[in-house]
Amino acid sequence: MPAPRSRAAEVFGRRVREARIALGMSQEDIAGLADMHVTNYGRVERGEANSELHTIVRLATALNVDPGELMKGLYGADMLPDRSRAYSVADFLAAQREHDKR
Repeated sequence: MPAPRSRAAEVFGRRVREARIALGMSQEDIAGLADMHVTNYGRVERGEANSELHTIVRLATALNVDPGELMKGLYGADMLPDRSRAYSVADFLAAQREHDKR
């Protein structure tokens, strides 16, 4: 079963694709520069991949952009697949206070 897609992966992938197109490069070109298989690169652009830090930095380097620009604004639980646990310290502390009241 495939992992659930996240809004963050979709936004990240769109930014990677836009940067590649702006450079006039093919997926194969950028995948090669980023030392990735083109199939995996395509998954990134389609928002199907959950890229690790090293992949993000390799892609940003190949695209000649700051990794922070690719990641900008990808914050908050609405960017992640649904889960049953809290995502922030504030959420955790609120749940802990609620638990302590019982």
